[in-house]
Amino acid sequence: MRKIIYWVHTSVDGFIDGPNGEFDRPVMGPELSAYSEGLDRRVDTLLFGRAVWEMMVGFWPTAETMSDDPHVVAFAPFWRATPKIVFSRSYEGDAWTSRVIGDQKLGDQKLGDQKPGDQKLGEEVAALKAEPGADLLLTGGASVAAALTDLGLIDEYHVAVHPVVLGGGRRLFAEPKQRLNLQTVGSRLLDGRVAVTQYRPAR
Repeated sequence: MRKIIYWVHTSVDGFIDGPNGEFDRPVMGPELSAYSEGLDRRVDTLLFGRAVWEMMVGFWPTAETMSDDPHVVAFAPFWRATPKIVFSRSYEGDAWTSRVIGDQKLGDQKLGDQKPGDQKLGEEVAALKAEPGADLLLTGGASVAAALTDLGLIDEYHVAVHPVVLGGGRRLFAEPKQRLNLQTVGSRLLDGRVAVTQYRPAR
């Protein structure tokens, strides 16, 4: 069965963005870029929540025209060529969206309010994982990661901690509904500043 890999950047105090929604992490250095590209080679589908998707789709389709950073130049063609799924209750999709999950399935519930017994989201994502193919990469976000965590559907967590204290914003794990015990698989300091730790559920 395919795995869902969660790849997320956070501050030392556990926020994925700041009090005003700012996302001002430093440009990724060569080692962090290589780590990210290693995850890309494992997957054939990208997963995004609505907020992260809007940031992504506003940059990556024409990223090389705005930046010549080596990571941008390497990742942009992969992003454009790889199927992309957006989780949203209201988004109808766009030219870059391969599929939307949640627009008609979740009714009036919020993604972050899902419980382990919820059949709609859980069954649809479980079916996605059961399809043939490589793994799936969920990038950033909080509510989708929380919902899939509560449903036991995330297989690996790769958390990059940047040396900054943001003092508020959206938490790495948005109000988890239950305790989650994790097993540390490995940890590395990349580019002399970013600590990346890999976890998997201790089932």
